[in-house]
Amino acid sequence: MSEKNMERRRNEFCCYYVMLGDPEEAAVKAGWQGTSALTEAANYLKDPQCRKIISELKTLFSDSGSVKAGLRRLAYGSCKDAVTLAFSEELPPPAVTERLDLFNVAEIKRVKGGGVEIKLFDRLKALEKLYELENAQDGKNMAAELIEALTASAGVENHDD
Repeated sequence: MSEKNMERRRNEFCCYYVMLGDPEEAAVKAGWQGTSALTEAANYLKDPQCRKIISELKTLFSDSGSVKAGLRRLAYGSCKDAVTLAFSEELPPPAVTERLDLFNVAEIKRVKGGGVEIKLFDRLKALEKLYELENAQDGKNMAAELIEALTASAGVENHDD
């Protein structure tokens, strides 16, 4: 693999790792297959350049936090892999199931008669929680601005005395 492709794959791994929080899943999303995904994830996480990129990305996305990222993923994420799995005649091979994005799946169970039932997380609830978190953050920002304004005006008043 060329140096440019390795750098692209490393950067993709870093982005997916910050977004997903799961090293193996991030490696799979970045293009590694099977058992090599976990090994490559471990190698990337040991790499100082990779750790630096991850740190910078976490700083960039720190306002959203992992909870908000997870809620966004539940609210806006795709369910196509879950639908594909539900309508499969038989369980796909491990090489295929490793690549499935089942983050939005709350429960999978076999039902009597040979069918499969897949329950997804409630998108509306995820959106409601995301809305609550956004409003709470706005409230904190407004309170911080008020405190800053009050302390700034108190400092000005003390200079006038």
